[in-house]
Amino acid sequence: MDDIPPAGELPEIVVEVAIEAGDWSSETALQALADRAVHAAVSVIGLEPDEGGAISLLFTGDAQIQVLNREWRGKDRPTNVLSFPAPEIINPGDELQPLGDIIVAHETVAREAAEEGKQFDHHLTHLIIHGFLHIMGYDHETDEEAEEMEELERKALQTLAIQDPYA
Repeated sequence: MDDIPPAGELPEIVVEVAIEAGDWSSETALQALADRAVHAAVSVIGLEPDEGGAISLLFTGDAQIQVLNREWRGKDRPTNVLSFPAPEIINPGDELQPLGDIIVAHETVAREAAEEGKQFDHHLTHLIIHGFLHIMGYDHETDEEAEEMEELERKALQTLAIQDPYA
């Protein structure tokens, strides 16, 4: 198993967590899970220490994410995770720059985890990593992009002792 580099060797990524809707666990538990997931993703994509920033992570429900999915992607149905990269900052200051937003829907995540026989927290961790990779510019529109993104997800999850979600 790959080791995650110490936090001092990685860029600072601040994860701001909020719960809007859904039957989520405590904000404290979600914050810890999100911090671990993002730290694992950062460790495998090779960011430089000065490439840090802040992401917001909204935990919500299917009804709320369906509205966003319809408005931003033209798909009138709930989805598990949405990612919105922040616009590039031209003149960064001393404070951490926003990197983007990740929104996760409880009912869809829970249903998928049950249907796929996965632990809820493991599936949620995977989706946070997936969303973070989108924020950092990774995509899966082509087969090559999908292979690269899935490999990074596998590596990040492996550092957390979570099984390959694509196996």
